[in-house]
Amino acid sequence: MKYASDFRAIARNALHGKWVIAVIIGLIAALLGAGSDGPQVKLNISDHGANLNFGFAGQTIYSTGGSFNSGIGAFLVGSAIYIALAALVLAAVYFVLGSIIQVGYARFNLELVDCREPSFDALFAYFSYWKTTAVARLLQSLYVLLWSLLLIIPGIIAGYSYAMTEYILAEHPDLTASEAIACSKQMMAGNRWRLFCMQFSFLGWDILSTLTLGIGYLWLRPYKQAATAAFYRDISGTEQAAYADTTVE
Repeated sequence: MKYASDFRAIARNALHGKWVIAVIIGLIAALLGAGSDGPQVKLNISDHGANLNFGFAGQTIYSTGGSFNSGIGAFLVGSAIYIALAALVLAAVYFVLGSIIQVGYARFNLELVDCREPSFDALFAYFSYWKTTAVARLLQSLYVLLWSLLLIIPGIIAGYSYAMTEYILAEHPDLTASEAIACSKQMMAGNRWRLFCMQFSFLGWDILSTLTLGIGYLWLRPYKQAATAAFYRDISGTEQAAYADTTVE
């Protein structure tokens, strides 16, 4: 049985000589919505006037507003419903795009740990499966939310149960969203604690990355994702097949 240190070692070996492309792809994947907060449009109307904020990844990028007597303030109040609709459309588009990219990023990391040459195109390989990827992401979020309504712990357990869904879809895109989630749940039975331990083993690196004002996450994210891909290969029983294919090539 492999342990957290083994998966980290596999990840480091896979990333050797490929850190640059891994960091770039990880950054692009995050910007396009793979496991990150999307763009946010917030309209605040108070007794003093109206204010519109554009944010991304929790940071305010642009802000404007004014009192009701000002031109911009009056415009924002009068356009509130259109701004709300635009924000909803933007959120939906980003959610679908992020779902596609998330599965593509899983494929990129599987190629990495399989000792293949990872390609940038992998990120965009699943646009034809956008419905499946979006529904899978939506169902995972919904199930975790419903379990969390009972207690926090069941919600966390559910999150771990569905953690391999993207990797399963990356290799079997013809599955339905429900089938992929069910496969992940079956695959993670008895392995949730192992994944938790592996993720917890990165705690020290998480702290160091935080101390670098988040810059360290540019390198930590690829490290974590490669380790998770190695974890998937192990519990899915496809590791030997993957290395065998690499040897033939």
